[in-house]
Amino acid sequence: MNIEIIPSHTKGILPAISSKSDVHRIMICASLCDAPTVIKNVSLCDDILATLNCIEALGARVDIDKDARTLTVFPSKNKIEHATLDCRESGSTLRFMLPVAAARAKSVHFTGCGRLPSRPIGSLVDTMQENGISFSAKSLPLDIKGTLSCGIYTLPGNISSQYVTGLLIALSVTEGESKIFLTSPLESASYVDMTLSTLKIFGAKTDIIENGYIIHGTKALTSPKNIVADGDWSNSAFFLACGAINGNVTLSGLDINSNQGDKKIIEALQKFNACIKIEENEITVSKSKLKATQINLEDTPDMLPILAVLASYSEGESKFAGAKRLRLKESDRLVSVTNMINSLGGKATIHDDGISVTGTPLKGGTVNSENDHRIVMAASVAGISTQGNVTISGAEAVNKSYPTFFEDFKALGGKFHVI
Repeated sequence: MNIEIIPSHTKGILPAISSKSDVHRIMICASLCDAPTVIKNVSLCDDILATLNCIEALGARVDIDKDARTLTVFPSKNKIEHATLDCRESGSTLRFMLPVAAARAKSVHFTGCGRLPSRPIGSLVDTMQENGISFSAKSLPLDIKGTLSCGIYTLPGNISSQYVTGLLIALSVTEGESKIFLTSPLESASYVDMTLSTLKIFGAKTDIIENGYIIHGTKALTSPKNIVADGDWSNSAFFLACGAINGNVTLSGLDINSNQGDKKIIEALQKFNACIKIEENEITVSKSKLKATQINLEDTPDMLPILAVLASYSEGESKFAGAKRLRLKESDRLVSVTNMINSLGGKATIHDDGISVTGTPLKGGTVNSENDHRIVMAASVAGISTQGNVTISGAEAVNKSYPTFFEDFKALGGKFHVI
């Protein structure tokens, strides 16, 4: 699907969709419980459906009420002999489910598509192999055999926090005490904080120690019966940026005390000199004269696409560092973000661990999404104030995380048509 964005003024109030990161964690924990769990405020997308299908392949049952935005997860109490898990293009699903599947089935076949087979899992594979799980390969497709046991797991902290999350969840339902040691500082630490918070809600017992964690494993987690998923700061960032560039936009349903790392979009907007009003459960951003800034993205790398757009509409040169891991996302985001800005007439340059963007009037043009949902959304926001229209190829990539993005974009006054 190709879409043409037409410059427009964005204004209005929009409820935030649910946090994909939060729903992944809640669903998996719910599948490992002693009783059913009702999950409220769920926005379905391709990545969430990938995880949903995987927990069902491991024996759980999930009832979906789309109108009520609710999932009910009925856990399986018995381990199974064999399962096939299709992780589609979801890196979170793959890295979370590798150890979880090893705790729930004796043998598992993993598949995936897109760039997922090339995304790194080697360090997670290594530490699981050291603890008795056999792997047929270190990239998809692969087969694993063996049962996850309590023990000592060693990982680098600077490749993917998702390795830590997967092990924390799986070891929580592996009876006995386990330890996870990190050999390098943990990046995207807020995502592990999210995991620990969710596990606590489900009755798991974990301790934070120097350079790692202790997990007191048990047979099953304890269902909270009902749980409400967080509003999504990561995807809301795109519409908050709309307000800063050309409009007055309010997002509701966002918890300013959330563990989500991407709530730092507020701090970033402040650095850009955006006009922000924070009220209980609502964030409003309105148009202002933006100024260049410098931001380290070690803990929030996914914000780069929309921050680069904000930088294009700011006076001066902005610099973004600490983003090496973005080369391993749905696209090489250091390249795809730079190409997006330059293809619209902007000025962006790649550096060793990030990019720099010099504010200059964007003319419009054609953006190749490279099948990356965040490139599609960022380019759409860029198009609200370009001199000419913006054409985005492969716009269906938004289905990965935000299938209703263009509906919500239109609700705020954004103009587009499908080519």
